[in-house]
Amino acid sequence: MSVTIEKKPDTDDVDLDDVKQTEPDASEPDESESRDRQWPRRFRVGAVVAIFIAALGASGFLGWQQWQQHQVSRAGEQARQTAVDYAQVLTSIDSNKVDENFAQVLDGATGEFKDMYSQSSVQLRQLLIDNKASAHGVVVESAVQSATKDKVVVLLFVDQSVSNTNVPDPRIDRSRIKMTMENVDGRWRAAKVELP
Repeated sequence: MSVTIEKKPDTDDVDLDDVKQTEPDASEPDESESRDRQWPRRFRVGAVVAIFIAALGASGFLGWQQWQQHQVSRAGEQARQTAVDYAQVLTSIDSNKVDENFAQVLDGATGEFKDMYSQSSVQLRQLLIDNKASAHGVVVESAVQSATKDKVVVLLFVDQSVSNTNVPDPRIDRSRIKMTMENVDGRWRAAKVELP
């Protein structure tokens, strides 16, 4: 039986070319390469978030605009209907109920028109009573000319049958009325009435 003893090479005898150098494996990225690869991913995520926020903001703005337009349209329709009702009050009179008629007209008026009607009603009252005047107005057509949430201009076509002591048989007067309606304390009232 023989025993062989191998001699470990001295470090002085080792050829440096034979030594396996321990360099980082190219398949495993180092920290700087890992961080560099995360930037494109972070950029994509940031871009998606930014696009989502922009889309949300745009849809919110468009929704707000549509709501505002709905509010204006609704105000226009409410004011138009009130103007139709008011025009019929304004163009109808019964000499036996003059004070009641005037009270209804003043109740639906505001601003410039209310002031003007209040001043002229004193003289008009006596004239209507003396002539036994009677009138009945009917709105045959109406349309909104312009509208905001608080102010609406309405165009009205009115047929009014009129009679008095001089003209006992009623005659039909056709007139156009331009009425500016204002929202006062949540109620539409006539601020200006014009006969163009």
